[in-house]
Amino acid sequence: MTGEDRAMPVLYLSHGAPPLADHPRWPGELAAWAGALPRPRAVLVVSAHWETAPIALGATTVTPLVYDFGGFEKRYYDVTYAAPGAPELAAEVRALLSGPGTTVQDFPDRGLDHGAYVPLKEMYPDADVPILQLSIPTLDPRALLEVGRKLAPLRAQGVLIVGSGFFTHNLRAMTGDDEHAYSFTVEFDQWGREALAANDIDALLNFRHTAPGAKLAHPRTEHFAPLFVALGAGESDLGTVRTVIDGYWFGMARRSIQLG
Repeated sequence: MTGEDRAMPVLYLSHGAPPLADHPRWPGELAAWAGALPRPRAVLVVSAHWETAPIALGATTVTPLVYDFGGFEKRYYDVTYAAPGAPELAAEVRALLSGPGTTVQDFPDRGLDHGAYVPLKEMYPDADVPILQLSIPTLDPRALLEVGRKLAPLRAQGVLIVGSGFFTHNLRAMTGDDEHAYSFTVEFDQWGREALAANDIDALLNFRHTAPGAKLAHPRTEHFAPLFVALGAGESDLGTVRTVIDGYWFGMARRSIQLG
């Protein structure tokens, strides 16, 4: 089955740092997830690691990756992922998002950052699926939900929309293994699971006030922000939302979901 046979699902995934590739389970979980999906015509990814306003499109040709991290072993900077660009998709995104008072910027020299290429390299290791990255123009959940709504028609055109962040993200609360997490992380993760299962979008949109431990789970909210793009794009399939990957990575919740 190809993505053109039915509307593509929408994903929000917790992408991990470059050592994700060394995790005993995560690469296999991502590969299995991709294998269960319809084959996409292209992937549109919104990563927590690119905040630019007005909203912007990354390179539409094969461009060197953005190694936007520091302090890791050299081998992580030697990783390559020469996935094709997606100029046709860029034109479609520009048409959907442009309007009176709204412009879409182009950054033709910006390659995929680690929020995009780290998980996608595990999902599509042959680098044969065109990929386009879209910036986060704001951290306002309602505005991001609207961005997702505008992008939703791409699903019927075989485009896999992926929000890439981390379900909790507090680097000061990292633990030494994948089995233990601080109580506020566990409480936030459980709250999020229940809110998603109940399709309680209002609670999710107001998570800074409704979720337990929100300010500790997300001292800054850029890693939760891609969830709202995904929820907007998958709004017609909210009743199908399901967790595909869960558990913890050094104390951070790696909950990843699918709609549709």
